[in-house]
Order: sequence, then structure tokens, then C-alpha cells
Amino acid sequence: MSTVDDHRSPRDPLSWLAERAEHRRAAGLRRRLVPRPADSPLIDLAGNDYLGLTRHPEVTAAAIAAIREWGAGSTGSRLVTGTTELHAELEAELAGHAGTESALVFSSGYLANLGVLTALAGRGDLIVSDSLNHASLIDAARLSRARIAITPHSDVDAVAAELANRSEERALVVVESLFSVDGDTAPLRALHTACRAHGAVLVVDEAHGFGVAGPGGRGAVFEAGLAGEPDVVVAATLSKALASQGGAVLGSAELTAHLVDAARSMIFDTGLAPASAGAALAALRLIRRDPGLPELVRKRSWELYELALELGLPATAPSGAVLSVVLGEPAAAVAAAAYCLERGVRVGCFRPPSVPDGLSRLRMTSRADLSDMEVDHIRAVLSELAKKQP
Repeated sequence: MSTVDDHRSPRDPLSWLAERAEHRRAAGLRRRLVPRPADSPLIDLAGNDYLGLTRHPEVTAAAIAAIREWGAGSTGSRLVTGTTELHAELEAELAGHAGTESALVFSSGYLANLGVLTALAGRGDLIVSDSLNHASLIDAARLSRARIAITPHSDVDAVAAELANRSEERALVVVESLFSVDGDTAPLRALHTACRAHGAVLVVDEAHGFGVAGPGGRGAVFEAGLAGEPDVVVAATLSKALASQGGAVLGSAELTAHLVDAARSMIFDTGLAPASAGAALAALRLIRRDPGLPELVRKRSWELYELALELGLPATAPSGAVLSVVLGEPAAAVAAAAYCLERGVRVGCFRPPSVPDGLSRLRMTSRADLSDMEVDHIRAVLSELAKKQP
């Protein structure tokens, strides 16, 4: 008599993947990887190279110089051989720019968020998380095993209520500074007031704010007057305005020392590659030398927003480089993105689960190096797209 369950296939235990893929295809949610060429002629409104520094000669030269001096890889985890003098130099200048005492670099922004939340919260603690937080913050909160309270987007009263009514001694409030899909800014000062009143720590993901928001791109936390506060922790990425790859956590020296002891995504991960560290450091120095770059990208994104409104497209108001044109169902967003691509403009296409049902959209990111000619072409494409919308 067979011991194998009749409902199982002993030869193909992953046969359910094909059925799941078909469900996604029917719902307009199938995704695919599309390699882009190095010399693409498309106008890029989809990537995160906000300041247009990825190909800047000083940035690429710094990456090459780092490889020549330190090699292609960091050779080990940060606690073994993966911390070079270049990493220490980058951390010092990141902290100086953000107005914090210390910084710790991770090999991605995702891992920085995982590291900071799991090192600061655990069983018996509370994490209050904004409903529109990035997936990395959601995953980090889950991995921490703390109790999670999800509050409506940017609802300070709801956050304060969760903090006031908690039974846990320790609590974190977790939020993005500039939200990655709608592009709006969190009410950081009001959130900090609520945190301080109730003995909580405010953790701010500055992935889309660092290098873009605030004076000279010093970030939304700095602009809110919260830089260096002992109950504020900042996470950032090196892969957007800083034109490289990697992440960082910024705060007190006591905080970063704790992360070195307790952040598993730093302890057990190979250190950031020297090329990425060198490129990010060069980009940061360019921003500090030309503090008008962040203001320029904000100006360009506002121009795109006003253009969308002028054409009758339902756009979100940007605080930094990101804005969205909400089109509703996935099929409409996919078709609109394809239309733009055919006419030489690459835009992001966000569908569930990246956004809620019924709110699929085009996500557009501005760049400081967009030319007037490129903006004119974008205007023409969006004008034609608007005529096609119901």
C-alpha cells in the first residue's frame, strides 16, 4: 500500500508554480526582466538616478580607482576583512552630511532596514508602521518578531494612540521620509513629538530623501530639524541620489556600535564592494560641492507634476523626485507604460502587490540632468497618452 498522498505528485512538487503564474498573467500581474543596453536612447523616468550622477566622470573614475586600490570585492564580512579605510571614510562623510554623529554602511538599503529594525526591536516590543511603508521595512518588522501595529498613512493621531495604549515598554515608529510610490513627505516633526511624548524611537527611511530633500540634499530629517536627535534613527541608500549601491544607518555612535554587535544583515553579509563605496563617496562630494543639484531635481519633478495636471492626468504631488499617475487597473497601467516606451520614454509601472488593488499607476522619477529638449518630448508623449485615457 502506497504511503504517498494521492493528491501529491512525487515527481513534480513544484507543479503549482505554473498555475500560479497563469493566475498572475490573467490578472495582469506577470512580471519579466528586460535587460537594457548600455547605450539606450530612451529618456529614463523609471530609474532612481535622481541627480544624474551614475555616469558622471568623477563617480566612475572613483569606482575604478577603488577597484585598482582595493580589488573587485571587499573579501569578507565587515567584522572580518570587509571593512576598508575607504568604508570608514565614506561613513564619516555620510554622517557629516546628514548631521549625525555616526554612520554604518551595509551592502544594500534593504539590508540596512533589516539590520536596524531587527537590532532595535524583538519579542515584547512594539513597531508602529505606516501603511505605505516599503517592503524592506515590512519584512524587517516581521523578522524582528515584535508586535506590529499598522497605522493609516501619515496619521499622527493614530500613531500617538498606538503608543499611548501599548503594554510594551519599548516602541519604534517606522516611516519613510519621502514615500517611494506617491512621493509625499511624512509629517516627521509631528511624529517625533508623538514619539518623544510616549518614549518611542522614530526610525526614518531616507532612501528617497537623502541627496534630494533638505538644504543641499542633507535629507528630510535634517530639514525637519531632527538630525542628531538621540531618539531619531535614519536609514539611507547609496543607490539613488548617490548613484551607487549599498545602504547606511545614521545616528549616534552608541547606535552604530550596537548594530555592529547585533545587526545580523551586517555581521553575516560580505561588506560593500570597494567600487560601490568609492562611487558613493565621489557622488556625495559632488553634491556637497554643488548643493543646487537637489533643488534642480525637485524643480524638474514639479514641472512633470504640473504638466500631468494640465493634461488631466491624476498625478500625485512630489516632495522629491517621485510622482505617480494613477490609472486604476493593472491592464491600463501596463498599456500606458508600453505606449510611453514605444515613444521613447521609459516609466515605471506599479501594480499590486506594490500598490493596493485599483491603484495601479505609472511611477515617474525626475532627474537633475533632464534637458529642456527631453522635457519637451516627455510633454508630447504624455499629451498623446492623456488623449487615450477614458
